[in-house]
Amino acid sequence: MSETEALLGDLRAEGDELDGLVAGLGGAEWRMATPAPGWTILHQIAHLAWTDERAVQAAEDAQGFADEVRRAWAAPDAFVDEGAERGAAEPPEVLLGRWREGRERLIRTLAAQPPRARLPWYGPPMSVMSMATARLMETWAHGQDVADALGVHRAPTARLRHVARIGVRARGYAYAARGMEPPAEEFRVELTAPDGEVWAYGPEGAAQRVTGPALDFCLLVTQRAHRDDLAVRAEGPDADRWLDIAQAFAGPPGKGRAPGQRTEYPVGGDDGGGPAGPASRSGASAGPAPRSGASAGPAPESGASASAASQSGAPASAASRSGASAGPAPRSGASAGPAPQSDIPGHRPGGAA
Repeated sequence: MSETEALLGDLRAEGDELDGLVAGLGGAEWRMATPAPGWTILHQIAHLAWTDERAVQAAEDAQGFADEVRRAWAAPDAFVDEGAERGAAEPPEVLLGRWREGRERLIRTLAAQPPRARLPWYGPPMSVMSMATARLMETWAHGQDVADALGVHRAPTARLRHVARIGVRARGYAYAARGMEPPAEEFRVELTAPDGEVWAYGPEGAAQRVTGPALDFCLLVTQRAHRDDLAVRAEGPDADRWLDIAQAFAGPPGKGRAPGQRTEYPVGGDDGGGPAGPASRSGASAGPAPRSGASAGPAPESGASASAASQSGAPASAASRSGASAGPAPRSGASAGPAPQSDIPGHRPGGAA
């Protein structure tokens, strides 16, 4: 199996897991509010369906997609919400069928692309693997919104490695999005996977270190949980600051979730998660934590300048709901090298209740 085939398999599995959460919902449940302000479960699935359709259009109809981009720039504060509103107005069974068909069509479309193909997007063009990784991240993040609305705990999987890698490589953009200069030195990130393996990024001897369960880190960088509710730890003042501003999506920083919004679950998840309690601040142990989570423009690679970062996103409203992909995840333990710039359309970062 090729790397692309494996990634597309992960993308299909992520969609299937979320499908299992919504397939049996009744009409009232579809209209339950999610942590994203103003969005119900219908809006979440409608947004995913809309974005998958735009990704297929980007691959198959470059001119039609260019027209979509022009419309987006004409209404940068509205086009993402408008797409979700249109889908949310459909009967749930119609929307569910549309999303299912779109997911499969996207996977077939990406599988048929030449290995070096670059797909147009709302920002810089994306590789096939970057697009697939972006779609997986966003499906996982919006799936978390749905799970939280339903009060369901999802067991973390190895697919989190894709989300985690995006979060690590978007470090520089988190600073640039706030008009701050990112630290020049590299960071070491060690994340404990659901099976106990450690996913490591950056030089082993780095003074600035982040450790914790991979699930918690993914919840943090997609703004699906507040840092105080997670078992992600920092050693060094720069690493500590990064955890306060981390985002894996391009565009303006989102408000994220308020402290205490995940009190219904143990910190790190109930499948071998991190220790219950708030995340440790600077000065925590540098060792890995106990075992243990996406779109208008992706965050550029770690260390990108503010000027470069400002050129990489889609209109602000899309970016503020975005999940970003810097490319496919490496094998466990690989060091994170520079990421190519790539873009994906917007998602809501969870928002405070």
